[in-house]
Amino acid sequence: MALHSLGDATRMALGSIPVRRAPARRGAPHPTGAPVRRDSIEAGTFEEMFFAVPARGETDRLARMVRAALDSGRRLRRIERRGERTLSAAERQLTRLTGGAVRVYEEICTLARLNQGRVFPSYDWLAEATGLGRATVARALAVLEALGFLVRQRRFRRVEGQGSSPRYAQTSNAYRPVLPRRIASCLPRWLRPAPPPDDVVVAETERRAANAAMLAGLNCRELAEALVGGALGRVLAKLGAALDASCESHSDPQPLPNSIRISANGVGLVGQHASWRPKPPPRSPTIATDLPKVGRVG
Repeated sequence: MALHSLGDATRMALGSIPVRRAPARRGAPHPTGAPVRRDSIEAGTFEEMFFAVPARGETDRLARMVRAALDSGRRLRRIERRGERTLSAAERQLTRLTGGAVRVYEEICTLARLNQGRVFPSYDWLAEATGLGRATVARALAVLEALGFLVRQRRFRRVEGQGSSPRYAQTSNAYRPVLPRRIASCLPRWLRPAPPPDDVVVAETERRAANAAMLAGLNCRELAEALVGGALGRVLAKLGAALDASCESHSDPQPLPNSIRISANGVGLVGQHASWRPKPPPRSPTIATDLPKVGRVG
C-alpha cells in the first residue's frame, strides 16, 4: 500500500474539485483606456444635423400619441391573453410599452419644446425629473427607441490634461422625438398622420434624385466630407484625396515623347528596335509564274 504525505493527500483532494473560472473578456480594451461605448460620436460634431426644431404643437401631439399607444398596447395584451387572435410583430412590440416609458417620453418632449429641439439629458437627470430609477429610465429609453418614438445617439467628449495624449469619456446621449411609422396602423384613426399631398411627394422624389446625382459626381474626398463629419470625416477625406490622386495618375498618364515618331522600321516604340523588320506583303499569284511551262513542239 502506497504511503502519501499530508500535502500530497490535500493536493489530490483539491484537484478533484471542479474550479469555476471567470469568463474571459471579449474584445480588446480601448486604445486610450477610456470607457467609450460603441457607435459613439464626438460631441459638437453632429448636433447641427441631428437636432430639429419641432413645429408648433408637434411635441404635444407626440405625447398624446404615446399615451394612446400605451392604451392600445394594454388592449392588445388583453386580446392575446384571451386567445382571440395572434398579434403581429408591430403589435407585439407595442405591448412592451410601459407607464414609465410614457413618463420619460413626455419629459423628453417637454425638453424638445423648451430647448428648440436640443435634447441631451443624462440618465440621472431623467431619473430625478420623473421620479423613476436609473435602470427603469434605461429600459424605457431602449423600448422607445425600439418602437420608433425616439432616435438616440451616443456621444463622447475629449478630456484634456490627462497624460501626453488626449483622453475621451462618455457623456450624455442626444435624443430626438419622432413620429413612429411602423406602428401607425395600431394607433387610433384620429392619431394617424394624413397622407402628404402629391406635389410634396413629387418634390421629395426629385430632391432625392438630385441628391443621388450630386453624390455620384463627387470624388472620394468630397464624398467623405459630405457624408461623414468630425475627426473621422477628416481622416477619410485625407484618404480619399490620396485615392483621387492615385486614380488620376493611372487614368490620365503622361504620353511618352518618342511613342508617336514614325521611323523606317515601324511606328512608335515597336519600330525603335533594331531587330524588328516589317513583314513583306502577301504575294498575289500571276499567270506567268503560276502556270506550268509547256515545251515547244517543232
